[in-house]
Amino acid sequence: MNIYAEFHARIAAILRRFAGEGRLPAGLDPARFVVEPPRDASLGDLACNAAMVFARDVKAFYADPRQLATELAFELAQEPDVEQAEVAGPGFLNIRLKKAVFGEILRAVLRQGADFGRGAAEPPAGQKARLTAKKVNVEYVSANPTGPMHVGHGRGAVFGDALASLMEFAGSEVTREYYINDAGAQVDVLARSAFLRYREALGETITVPDGLYPGDYLKPVGAALAAKYGASLRDKPESEWLEPVRAIAIDAMMDMIRDDLAALNITHEVFFSERSLHDSRNGLSDVEAALEELRARGLIYEGRLPPPKGQLPEDWEDREQTLFRSTQFGDDVDRPLKKSDGAFTYFASDIAYHRKKIEGGYDVLVDVWGADHGGYVKRMSAAVEALSGGETTLDVKLCQMVKLMRDGEPVKMSKRSGDFVTLREVVDEVGVDAVRFMMLYRKNDAPLEFDLARVIEQSKDNPVFYVQYAHARAHSVLRQALAAFPDLDVAPAALAAADLSLLEDENELALIGLLAQYPRIIESAAAAHEPHRLAFYLHDLASLFHSHWNRGKDQPQLRFVNQDRRDLTCARLGLVTGLITILASGLSVLGVKAPDEMR
Repeated sequence: MNIYAEFHARIAAILRRFAGEGRLPAGLDPARFVVEPPRDASLGDLACNAAMVFARDVKAFYADPRQLATELAFELAQEPDVEQAEVAGPGFLNIRLKKAVFGEILRAVLRQGADFGRGAAEPPAGQKARLTAKKVNVEYVSANPTGPMHVGHGRGAVFGDALASLMEFAGSEVTREYYINDAGAQVDVLARSAFLRYREALGETITVPDGLYPGDYLKPVGAALAAKYGASLRDKPESEWLEPVRAIAIDAMMDMIRDDLAALNITHEVFFSERSLHDSRNGLSDVEAALEELRARGLIYEGRLPPPKGQLPEDWEDREQTLFRSTQFGDDVDRPLKKSDGAFTYFASDIAYHRKKIEGGYDVLVDVWGADHGGYVKRMSAAVEALSGGETTLDVKLCQMVKLMRDGEPVKMSKRSGDFVTLREVVDEVGVDAVRFMMLYRKNDAPLEFDLARVIEQSKDNPVFYVQYAHARAHSVLRQALAAFPDLDVAPAALAAADLSLLEDENELALIGLLAQYPRIIESAAAAHEPHRLAFYLHDLASLFHSHWNRGKDQPQLRFVNQDRRDLTCARLGLVTGLITILASGLSVLGVKAPDEMR
């Protein structure tokens, strides 16, 4: 039951009827208006901006949007579940529901349980929504396979995983993908670093020079190389040992990365190798095939780029290049596809990679990148538009840096990695739930300070504790009720049959109103690709519950368990169980546990 979608559909139907009667122009797009909670709860339960949104479209019929809003208010006031509909300001519509509706909403939560809000991506009749596209590819993490993951990787990992779960819950078919950057110069540096550890495993004393990876995590790789090859590689030229050492080192690093991700309960269905894009099949590699396709459509040419503005970079070359016409699709400048030595650029490989995704039939591609890749977004969006003819949507989500703190002081170093704190060290110290929730309790493109001491505090200032404690506290209410009424059936189905009209306190109704928002939160967060909206919502729900609990300390008549009123206790337990249902559901989507008890 999505009360917002329900009233959106009703208002859209009224507008269509008005158009059929000649009172409005035909073809007004219902996707343009919203039904949402009013900013001021005292104004009602629902708010709609339809009259304001269509003000210009209906000028020939209504000189003032308030006139249309007044007619909509009149129509809605006739609905049996509407207490009042009135116009506010220049044409906003505020709707107050009858109290019986709140009981029906709670009953729907109790009956649908974990499925309440599921599949909310299906839009109301006549409304277009971004998630009418059902097949989605979310590519996230994609860290270079050169060492353990750091905390910054963790933010993108948690964001991508939570977004994939959110979109699945909202009704999309989602593939989780990891792009292995195993074709660039960085993996050659990895191989050289591993070879140094191989020599160390053979008994040499080594010093790690600048430019190689210094972390202790490569010692097991060196030992594995020594066990497999003995001393046979030591005196060979690099041209002979580089490829086998690189392959073993990459495999070892990917095993480490998968293990780090598993510690965060993150798995991917697809691991795609960049190197495979350069393998020839039928005479052409995937990179060459992608560029041939674009060339055939006149989107690749040989030309010169204007020099960049300001001081020229040291590596700037004024030369004829192979260029992609990305400016034709909104980019600032056409983009090179080959380096001066004839090798393909990273962009050429990324074009081929995204072509493979498009061939996979995905309607929406979501790429989760670090903020330092922001300058790459326009060219990649241009490539996807060109390759798909505009049929596939690419949304690049940039994750800002994570500043790791301990009691307000920066934490920077790790013996394991050599120069940064690893993600695994953080997970081992504070736990999966703290890492996941706090990584999602900020918008992905906002900087994040992660304080190792504060995220494990048991206080209301720690959001993950506050939300989990609400779930545990709600379970404690059920245990108290069973102590007072040992024969009470507290199963959701039984509580759904209770007289929920007894819930009359303003906070009780406000809690039900917030539970009613869950399908809308799921739908909007999934459509916007913003899982932080769900984290914020769960915190708001927990805060209102804790507030109501505290009122019961001073006003015994508001307590959830009333030994003199079994009927009222059952109704209130229905509310508590509804809260448990939504908290558990939302936390599950975010990949966070919902404990029944906390000590």
